[in-house]
Amino acid sequence: MDFSEFLNEHAETRQFVRGDHVFRQGDADRSLYFVKAGFLKAYYLTESGGEQIKSFMDQGKVIGSLTAAVAAEPNTFSLVCLEDCTLMRFSFSALREKAAHSPALSDMVTGLLLELAMKKERREYELLCLSAEERYRRLLKRMPELTSRVPQQDIALYLGITPVALSRIKKRLAERGAT
Repeated sequence: MDFSEFLNEHAETRQFVRGDHVFRQGDADRSLYFVKAGFLKAYYLTESGGEQIKSFMDQGKVIGSLTAAVAAEPNTFSLVCLEDCTLMRFSFSALREKAAHSPALSDMVTGLLLELAMKKERREYELLCLSAEERYRRLLKRMPELTSRVPQQDIALYLGITPVALSRIKKRLAERGAT
């Protein structure tokens, strides 16, 4: 069984419109979601009510709170649609069960988890070791369409800077012809 067969047999297709939350931080949603179409933002709410952006997700990716799916704890982050979205909702436990009997599905799950681990490692490195300008340049290289899909304020929050600081970075890059 491959992943598309698994989704056809075990996933529920759900439609969301721009601005809809798929789940919120603190919810008990133990599902994972395959992004069939659309663009989403995963974010944390701080104790003071501020927002910290974890990631952006586009078509072909899988997202969900592994803390909720595996440990049955509340979701640690919120997921909101930045565009109209078609998601395929499925149970992580069903995926694990089917993967135990399917080498192809098992390989896909391993690849998915490795991709997530590498993404987290890269994000940590960028936040801890790189300047805001270099983080912005790398983000644009990975997701060149981001500036047309995401407000500048969200890009700034993802980078860990203010929108004013991002404007200055963009201006410097434009002056150097480096955008």
